[in-house]
Amino acid sequence: MSENEKYLLGLSKKGDIEAFEMLMEKYQKKVFNIALRLLGNYDDASEVTQEVFIRIYKSIGSFKGESQISTWIYRIATNVCLDELRKRKRKWVMSLDEEYHKENGDYIIQVEDDKPTPDVVMEQKTIKSAVKNAIDKLSEKYKLIIILRDIQGFSYEEISEIVKTPVGTVKSRINRARLQLKELLLKEKELFSDNFVKDIERRAGDEKM
Repeated sequence: MSENEKYLLGLSKKGDIEAFEMLMEKYQKKVFNIALRLLGNYDDASEVTQEVFIRIYKSIGSFKGESQISTWIYRIATNVCLDELRKRKRKWVMSLDEEYHKENGDYIIQVEDDKPTPDVVMEQKTIKSAVKNAIDKLSEKYKLIIILRDIQGFSYEEISEIVKTPVGTVKSRINRARLQLKELLLKEKELFSDNFVKDIERRAGDEKM
């Protein structure tokens, strides 16, 4: 944590709202994207993001610095999202290629497009749809771990701190989640090209994503 962050943290613990907003500014987009991935739509993600920062503000006085403040923030974010999923008990939908606009900027979540041919475009859409459906079928703990690792890009150590689980267990869950995804995708292999199917089978054999 930088000296400026320590200074802002100290003021935030004393109830300084402006300092708190400045401290949280760098984490807003990441928290929103975690919520968006887990909850599946902009409105729910926006609502939960607000709830996350309200909860952080109320509890920041108890933050003792035993972990990185970013880890602490993302742990709260994932817990609030999971609470919302359990409360609403509704189907989870994850968007991989939509653009969302907000007053303070755009949140863009997309798959890189190098102007592929129409048949490649069609397969990409099929693959994205299949992946979304496959992730939707994962259990809550596997879904969360895949989002944190393969979509948000957290390290094993960061995920371990966020979900309060040993690194070895995190790695095990990621491997199992990836294998389940591959098995689900292979059940739909008639939708894909031979090369894509061979790649899935090879990776499944290697037990690596």
